[in-house]
Amino acid sequence: MVLKTLDSFDLKGKYVLLRADLNSDVVDGKVMMSERIKESIQTISELKNKGARVCIIAHQGNPGKKDFVSLLSHCKLLNKFVLVKFVDDIVGDLAVSSIKNLGEGDCILLDNIRNLDEELDINIKPNKIVDVLGGLFDIYINDAFSVCHRKHSSIVLLPKVIKMKCGGRLLEKEVNALKKISIKDCLYLLGGAKPETNIKLLTGKKVLAGGLFGHICLVSIGVDLGYQKKYLKETTLVKGDYMDFLSELKGKLKNVLLPDDLVIDIGGKIKALEINEFPSSYEVVDIGPKTVDKFVKEIKKAKAIYMKGPFGKTTDKKFLKGTNAILKAVSESKGFSLIGGGHLSDVISRSGISLDKFDHVSLSGGALLRYVAGEKLVGLDALG
Repeated sequence: MVLKTLDSFDLKGKYVLLRADLNSDVVDGKVMMSERIKESIQTISELKNKGARVCIIAHQGNPGKKDFVSLLSHCKLLNKFVLVKFVDDIVGDLAVSSIKNLGEGDCILLDNIRNLDEELDINIKPNKIVDVLGGLFDIYINDAFSVCHRKHSSIVLLPKVIKMKCGGRLLEKEVNALKKISIKDCLYLLGGAKPETNIKLLTGKKVLAGGLFGHICLVSIGVDLGYQKKYLKETTLVKGDYMDFLSELKGKLKNVLLPDDLVIDIGGKIKALEINEFPSSYEVVDIGPKTVDKFVKEIKKAKAIYMKGPFGKTTDKKFLKGTNAILKAVSESKGFSLIGGGHLSDVISRSGISLDKFDHVSLSGGALLRYVAGEKLVGLDALG
């Protein structure tokens, strides 16, 4: 599919419905400034500058959760960069009149789209999101790659009823970056604490395994890590049958490079142990120096790199030595580098390495992983 972009249409005077991603952390009831809000500015500003009549729809949190709040605060944060008016409505008379009264270059933000049940359940009839908003716009723009795997009304139904549709600048950037890591010899660096997600990415490409994922890979081939082995089994890292998962994982490690040494925490003091020195009665908190050297050599040879999740525990900077060394090597690599956002982005911020050193730092979670795993994204399909 060839993705249409903002360059595909004459935007002047057009009524444009922009599905943005403004979902941010909420701390003590306060919406925090986020990279998602900042990244949305490019598309919003371009639409305004080109004379479009812009209406933004977005979500915050999920119904019933503490972070499920109004988008009024998001609008205030957007206004630090670009003029946007908040409309305390979604499909009622106030929303409709506000949309119809938009002038060229004007921009409004409607309230949390997930206030409407039909956003999350596309089978609800009648669907006011489609029935009301669908008939008011000339162009639909999806700039929310992070929810492109969700069958939600604003993602899959609105682009069906609005004739012209395309991706926004952020979505365009995400898709272009993902195309570059789709090459056959892309190197995957898989860490973090989500082994069930990572196993989907073991599709034949060379993988460097770190973090809790690296530990569970070692356990699957019979390595007794002692305390860490017990910890892995007792936590809820694997939702299904643990032993069945280990058996499945063991059969997919052909192209996976595992740690040669690991760092343990002995009452606040760290010590590297080679794998043949285990089991240990202490927690594993990082990859060791021999593993770092082995992994860095692979990174230097890679034409493209996808890194997901830290390679050690992130609660103490002492435990981040291995992860920081890997990040430094990726940032200096001549190959294209894509960083899976979220937790790893936070680690980079603490490492002192500029995000600009990486070719692309994704703001997406589930959608990114599904794309990398070769699954189709309904939100992208809807733009075709």
